Amino acid sequence: MLALVEKPMTTDWTNKAEEIAAAIAGHAAKHDSDDSFVAEGFAALEEAGFFSALVPEELGGGGASVGEICDVIRIVGRSCGSTALAAAMHSHIVAVAAWRWKNQGAPTDGLLKRIAAEKLKLVSSGGSDWLKSAGTMEKVEGGYKLTARKAFASGSPTGSLLMTSAVYDDPTDGPTVLHFAAPLKGEGVSIQPTWQTMGMRGTGSDDVVFDGMFIPDAAISGKRPQGQWHMLFHIISMIAFALIYSAYRGIAEGARTRALEIAKKRPQDPMLAQLVGEMENALLSATLAHKRMIEIAETGTPGPETTSEAMQCRTLTGQAAIDTVAKAMEVAGGAAFYRKTGLERSFRDVQAGRFHPLQEKPQLDLAGRVALGWDIDG
Repeated sequence: MLALVEKPMTTDWTNKAEEIAAAIAGHAAKHDSDDSFVAEGFAALEEAGFFSALVPEELGGGGASVGEICDVIRIVGRSCGSTALAAAMHSHIVAVAAWRWKNQGAPTDGLLKRIAAEKLKLVSSGGSDWLKSAGTMEKVEGGYKLTARKAFASGSPTGSLLMTSAVYDDPTDGPTVLHFAAPLKGEGVSIQPTWQTMGMRGTGSDDVVFDGMFIPDAAISGKRPQGQWHMLFHIISMIAFALIYSAYRGIAEGARTRALEIAKKRPQDPMLAQLVGEMENALLSATLAHKRMIEIAETGTPGPETTSEAMQCRTLTGQAAIDTVAKAMEVAGGAAFYRKTGLERSFRDVQAGRFHPLQEKPQLDLAGRVALGWDIDG
């Protein structure tokens, strides 16, 4: 008789996400009020194995799909947008590294194995760097000295590595962006508590300051001309924003639920029904655009056309999420103005969806250039 091979148990991420969302809901307002990091949310996610979930099973991780983790972030975002967004920032780095290993044979397996084995939490500076990058690299024996201030480093209070870049003025090739992982603890690095903001106050998105930190040659994982689109950024655009905008869709869903709880206690009124209908339309718009983002992330081929569509969906999802929360405030009426309802926090948190790259006007420019067949670096 043939021996039966026992399949590894798969994680029910939807169920886990709902448990985590319920457990952390009571902490969200406190972190919002005192600008403190969402430690309870991250602890719950770590206990569930979330931070290594996107690492392929062959490399010691959970082997989850992008869609599964988008679902986790969305559900958590209903209760706490800050936990969801900070978790998304780690997740998109892992997802991109896993895609590159699987599809390009890129040597990202070392990082992915470390994430699983050492329970690393990754922090991104991509939102403040993007194509031009920031900071300088000075060539020294065996490597470079890094001088930079990196803003919007979500998750930095508990982060292990900052996945970042800086500009080296190459004597032959001119301004060149070098990509590398920099430790968030040790000589030459400090975290400046600058994150006092309108919303997403619990993400710990403080500034990371590098003052001459040594980055060895072996740590450089890639290089590219400054300010130009590179295949790495087409991969990032294809995958990352489905995860990031899961948080905003989740915030919109949470706001809709709270608004309906308030509205259902009122007498029937055609005007109220119409307001709710407008809220429902806005949320459906966010849902449809975001689902397309997930499809692109899981099945797309990186390149200008894919990037353009993913970025269009990023704009549409963000706008519709903002519209949903604004309409939820209107549905709830004056009660929405009180902090205890959570709607004013949702309203502030969802505004952050405006600021991730590509912001609306650069996104429109890219879409137009792709449609017209123009050079996207023009």
